[in-house]
Amino acid sequence: MSQSRPSTADKRKTFRKLHESGCFVIPNPWNVGSARYLQGLGFKALATTSSGFAHSEGYADGAQNREQVLAHFTEIAAAADVPLNADFEDCYADTLDGVADSVAQCIATGVAGLSIEDSPNDGRMPLYDIETAVARVKAARAAIDRAGGEVVFTARAENFIRGVNDLDDAIRRLKAYAAAGADCLYAPGINKREQIEAVVKAVAPKPVNFLNSGAFGFTVDDLARMGVRRISVGGSLARVAMHAFIRTATEIAREGKFDGFGGVISNAELNKFFAADRNAP
Repeated sequence: MSQSRPSTADKRKTFRKLHESGCFVIPNPWNVGSARYLQGLGFKALATTSSGFAHSEGYADGAQNREQVLAHFTEIAAAADVPLNADFEDCYADTLDGVADSVAQCIATGVAGLSIEDSPNDGRMPLYDIETAVARVKAARAAIDRAGGEVVFTARAENFIRGVNDLDDAIRRLKAYAAAGADCLYAPGINKREQIEAVVKAVAPKPVNFLNSGAFGFTVDDLARMGVRRISVGGSLARVAMHAFIRTATEIAREGKFDGFGGVISNAELNKFFAADRNAP
């Protein structure tokens, strides 16, 4: 008898368990095909990427509306047999009631986790003041609890990707978010060992997500030894794909050459993978 696909509740339970010990990589697909391929490589969980999805749809990062993003979460969560974390930016909401409503709708897409930022998506300011940011975390936490509390909640301190390169402030925010109910903490943009270790120490025993979006020289084992529990890559995999596409298309347009097609994976290989993936139990 073939094994049934895991339920949403199963995936949420699995995702929460992953955060209890060890260190795992949570790569970021931008469509169903990339999600299924990453799952096929054995990754235990996946995360959406706001930039990767936006660019694949012809938008700048952050320019899509809530309905577009929620539909994307629904599609990827349904396609994947492993847990999915949603990059939910600023919840597409200014008010606390709006945050709670957005989080409830995000949970309804079937995701196993979600992350929210402490920076408004419209760019009117780099960061919310800490009191407002904490209130937003509490509103999100309450919405998750009303839905059963199964979804893993990650709170982000956006300092280092919003031009506020103040580690002390980022740590102060993360500690406040942990106290307000975040399950996992995340300071995207930090990339030095001493920064990573300081964040891990500050919010312990709660798990930390590290964004390994560049060639920083860290391996999974290195980050595990620093105490990182979860490693994401943001839009980097999507940019790798876009970079190869742009480079090859530009070569055709400007030089009339097709050298970029050399050595790429074949249509037959991809057909074989996706046919087997679709037929898997």
